[in-house]
Amino acid sequence: MIGNDRIIKFCHDNLVIDYLGVDVVERDGAIVLELTVDERHVNLYNICHGGVLTTMADTAMGAECLRLGKKVVTMSLTIEFMHAVSFATKIFTRARVLHNGRKTMTCECEMLDAAGKLYAKVHAIFFVIETLEE
Repeated sequence: MIGNDRIIKFCHDNLVIDYLGVDVVERDGAIVLELTVDERHVNLYNICHGGVLTTMADTAMGAECLRLGKKVVTMSLTIEFMHAVSFATKIFTRARVLHNGRKTMTCECEMLDAAGKLYAKVHAIFFVIETLEE
């Protein structure tokens, strides 16, 4: 297992995460990406752009793969939006690995608010480009 400090650094090495103002925190032993939606994140309807949520989820799932010692790239990703994320709403990720294979990994991620309201559910398949030594 890769330590949380290394995973947090990995997330911040992705310049898009810092550009968007996404916080990467440790919560109950897990890495969580958090974002309070502001003017940088909204579309013409003043709700969070789906690409912002997709970027957060993709990064959160990649971090979970890294936790297991695998560097990955996304092969496919689907996202289902349940609710619009309004301006000033704080959302966070909850990601987990479903399949930890030698060549591919499968993950899912939920996008929630503090009350537990589910805004989006994401499923992705990743290709393993490198297995790290711990």
